[in-house]
Amino acid sequence: MASLLPVGALGVLLLRSAHDDATKQGQAQGKAQAAVIAEMAIAPALDDADLSRGITAGQRDSLAKATDLALYHGSVLRMRLRNFNGQVIFSDDGSTSGGVPVGDAAFRSASLGQAAATLVGDEAAPGGQTIRVLQPIFARASGEAIGVLELYLPYDKIAARLHGQMVVTYRRLGIGLGLLYLATALISWSTTRSLRRYAARQEHEALHDGLTGLPNREAFRQRANSALTARLGGAVVVVDLNRFKEVNDTLGHHAGDDLLRVISDRLRASMRAEDTAARLGGDEFALILPGLDGPAVLGLLERVRASLTREVVLDGVPLTIEASFGVALYPDHGEDVEKLLRHADAAMYQGKRGTADIVVYAGERAAHPTQWLVVQAELRHALERDELVLYYQPKVRLADGVVCGVEALVRWQHPTRGLVPPSDFLPAAEQSGLIEPLTAWVLRRALADQVAWTEAGRDWTVSVNVSVRNLESPGFAAGVAALLAETAVAPSRLTLEITETAVVDDMASALQALRALAEIGVGISVDDFGTGYTSLGRLRGVPLTEIKIDRSFVDPVLSQPQNQAIVRAVIALAHGLGCRVTAEGVETGDVAAWVMAAGCDEAQGYLYSKPVPWTQVPMMEAIR
Repeated sequence: MASLLPVGALGVLLLRSAHDDATKQGQAQGKAQAAVIAEMAIAPALDDADLSRGITAGQRDSLAKATDLALYHGSVLRMRLRNFNGQVIFSDDGSTSGGVPVGDAAFRSASLGQAAATLVGDEAAPGGQTIRVLQPIFARASGEAIGVLELYLPYDKIAARLHGQMVVTYRRLGIGLGLLYLATALISWSTTRSLRRYAARQEHEALHDGLTGLPNREAFRQRANSALTARLGGAVVVVDLNRFKEVNDTLGHHAGDDLLRVISDRLRASMRAEDTAARLGGDEFALILPGLDGPAVLGLLERVRASLTREVVLDGVPLTIEASFGVALYPDHGEDVEKLLRHADAAMYQGKRGTADIVVYAGERAAHPTQWLVVQAELRHALERDELVLYYQPKVRLADGVVCGVEALVRWQHPTRGLVPPSDFLPAAEQSGLIEPLTAWVLRRALADQVAWTEAGRDWTVSVNVSVRNLESPGFAAGVAALLAETAVAPSRLTLEITETAVVDDMASALQALRALAEIGVGISVDDFGTGYTSLGRLRGVPLTEIKIDRSFVDPVLSQPQNQAIVRAVIALAHGLGCRVTAEGVETGDVAAWVMAAGCDEAQGYLYSKPVPWTQVPMMEAIR
């Protein structure tokens, strides 16, 4: 239709133009015919008469004879010969009046020597139209105009001839316009289809991930809102791949892209038709599982997890995929998409820190990553305003019950929330660059406190926990050495506690930092031993001075033979490596007596003291 309108308008314009051209052609033929009559018949009969004075009888007879034949055959319908005053000098019917007024533009034009032809209506004429021609009459001797010949010529024959020509013109014009319309319509249809496809492609690309073809974050939000509006219940699930960075680092980003495509295909294949799998970004995916209750969601996710964890071969390397699933049920855990995503994300991170692959949201039991931004901002100000404090928990030598050292534990004296435990802010610090200035603050304050208690006569070593990010930071060992020199504390009076995971994550960087620290005399302790994944071969290369047995093995040691065997094995291993052994979480005298009998060197726990300022650390005798 859009193509038809301009083509139709063009057709009307061309038809009108053709009709006007035909009319002009008829008028031109009339003027040509009038010029022949005036030249061949009228002018010779007048013999250069002065029309302003009239004509003689002989001239009148000559005119009548010259025009009778044309009038008889109908090639001329009527005629008048007039002078410039408008007086009729001669007419075919003998009348001496009538005709075009002298003031008419056509008459004036003819008086000046220019013929004028007009198509006029005439009911008495064949076809109802005539061509009126006002033709100037020129004197043969002087060539000057001496009068005006007013002729009425039949138009029917001219019209018939023009009609035949117009039929051919109309046919050709119609065919041309039809072809033009078809070409324009074809172009319009093709363009419209291309634009429609382009719009559909743009819409698809705007709502889908280019790598995997899965819906993207925006499409996920739209579909999740639709699922919530339906009020059928269900779950929003966040899926995050474990150790995906290792694939990119070892096999290259192309292998990582291939793995993401495999994950996407397996997600589609293992889910129901009404479910949605989307890629939120990186190695993070999200699922919408409508119409399911909690047990059904977990059953479906077990099937999805089993599908994802099947072995895949990338670049000839077999890989086992692991993923963490965080589940938020709706409406139980939220009634809007943002809240459900936050809760599912919190559950997923809880699973990463624990052993379960699939975790259902169970309340804000730990700081959620989306809250860490606030915590990080406040913690940065806390460092600037010196709101942090150090508490110390004593380490007791089991042989004589004397405090031989203390572990520094940071607390945050928040201006509105009071004393904040490290579990509420350390995870946020470890995920940002704040862990480095925080560790530096703890080291400086602990060494300053050690100087104070040494001057007070307390010969204690101090243990400070350090993060894997500290070990990976260039110049960490040099910074520790500088602090020791600044405070004049002997390196042997400082022990740095690390976790097994810190050693495993980046063995080369960790070993380089640990060896540099050991070379200057700083003690190295492995904290929470037995809860990580360190192989014995890796422990062999670490310059350790202490191994601390995690409280999860120590606390139930009296009632669980398996834990007793594990504790004895760790003690034998530590002594074999030349390390002293400290039991964590000792809360009763019976447990203290058991670990001492098993060969532990030191103990730490609420039996002796909870974390307190160093001035409140008790001096105690052996507890037996």
